[in-house]
Amino acid sequence: MKTKLIALLLIATTFCTYGQNESELKKIENEILRNPLPSWNAGATKTSILEFVKKTTKKGSPDYVAVEDRIACFDNDGTLWAEQPFYSQLFFALDQVKLMAPQHPEWKTTQPFQAVLEGDMKTVLAGGEKAVFEIVAATHSGMDTDTFNKSVKTWIATAKHPKFDKLYTQMIYTPMVELLKYLRANGYKTFIVSGGGVDFMRPWTEETYGIPPYQVVGSSVKVAYDTISKPKLMKQPAINFIDDKAGKPVGIYQFIGKKPIFTVGNSDGDYEMMQWTNTATTPHFAMFIHHTDAVREWAYDRDSKIGHLSVGLDNAKKYGFVIMDMKNDWLQVFPFQTAEKPKK
Repeated sequence: MKTKLIALLLIATTFCTYGQNESELKKIENEILRNPLPSWNAGATKTSILEFVKKTTKKGSPDYVAVEDRIACFDNDGTLWAEQPFYSQLFFALDQVKLMAPQHPEWKTTQPFQAVLEGDMKTVLAGGEKAVFEIVAATHSGMDTDTFNKSVKTWIATAKHPKFDKLYTQMIYTPMVELLKYLRANGYKTFIVSGGGVDFMRPWTEETYGIPPYQVVGSSVKVAYDTISKPKLMKQPAINFIDDKAGKPVGIYQFIGKKPIFTVGNSDGDYEMMQWTNTATTPHFAMFIHHTDAVREWAYDRDSKIGHLSVGLDNAKKYGFVIMDMKNDWLQVFPFQTAEKPKK
């Protein structure tokens, strides 16, 4: 019962630490350090995390890492929050098509927009990357950045996941929020490095994860400075940067400027980031979230089009990747679920 209460307390603080005084925040930090990762089951994975953090933060340790070099990078979709049955950003884009439809009567007879308006996801997905790009381009560009930010904030505050009927910010993984807090309590700086759109994530990551906008690296469209009416930034229908696969180490180098010593992902899209981390001569830790829990979440890896994980599993031993088993390593998955192991 005590562990469960602490876990709920830690999750609650994700949403309400802002505005608390320094004394209150220090108490929370001390509790995190006293009883770290309460929603993780005891075992090799939890032990490996605790031991790595201990050896890299203890002065006098041969693996001690200075505070300014304690960089931790996390993928978002499937790593910090759920990514099934589709990426949350795609759900956002689909909802935006419906909101924008009155201004685009041609969409009623134009694919893939017609399929979106008719709720025909089979046809949408049959269109492949081209269809998805058309939807994203139409809903993520042609507007100024402030307007887009407002639309994201409105959606994230009201939209609900189709399976669990919960806000998307409730579809976060309790153990991962604890891990972010634990690392920060030990002097680590936590970053999101995601294939998702950076403009989609930045409006809500600080309130949800405690990660400010300037510590979010993601894919982006081109932006132009416009002064026709008043100075503003306009989002363009052209790709600027894809922060996925080999793009992740590049994005870290270009936007963070320091190589991480701690990385976490869940798919082959994170492989190069993990490989880059674990081939360093300095202390390093790279972990894949393996989705093995069909009861509390979903079970998927090699055969999934969303969150495909194959190369990471095949090369885990070669590069020393930690493979975290969601079903066995987590006492709790989502904050709205009870903290208990699923029945076998």
